[in-house]
Amino acid sequence: MEKKFKFIEHTADIKFQAFGKSLEDAFKNSALAMFNAMHDGKVKEKNIAKIKAEGKDFESLLYNFLEEFLVLFDSEGFFLSKIKKIKIDKKNFKVEAEAVGDDAENYEMHADVKAVTYNDMFVRYDKNSGKWIIQAVLDV
Repeated sequence: MEKKFKFIEHTADIKFQAFGKSLEDAFKNSALAMFNAMHDGKVKEKNIAKIKAEGKDFESLLYNFLEEFLVLFDSEGFFLSKIKKIKIDKKNFKVEAEAVGDDAENYEMHADVKAVTYNDMFVRYDKNSGKWIIQAVLDV
C-alpha cells in the first residue's frame, strides 16, 4: 500500500508530509494527516460535510482548506473519516470537497490542533517520484 502521509519530528508542534499522484489526493491525505494527529483509530462514516475554500496560491489554498476542517471540528464536532469527492481548480486556486465523518465526542483525542500554520509549508510536484508532496505544521 502506498504511503499517504508521514509525521516529521518537530520541537513543539506537529509537522507532516502528505503525498498523492494527483493534487487532489495530496490535499485529501493532508486532511487525513491532520485528523490522524488528533486520533489515530478508525472513524465511522455517519455525517457528511461539504467544504469550499479558495486561495491565491497552492499554499494559501491548502491552509484555507485545512482551516475549514478545523472550523467544522470546533463548531460542529465534525471528525473526518475520509474525503469522498474533491475538485481543485488549479488556475483559480479553489477547492470543493465532500467529506464523511462522525461526531468528535465519540473519540479519544491525543492532540488538540489549534491551527494550521504557514511555517515550513509547501505544495509541490516532484518530477522524480511523479507525486505531489505537501508539507505543513499544525499548532497544538
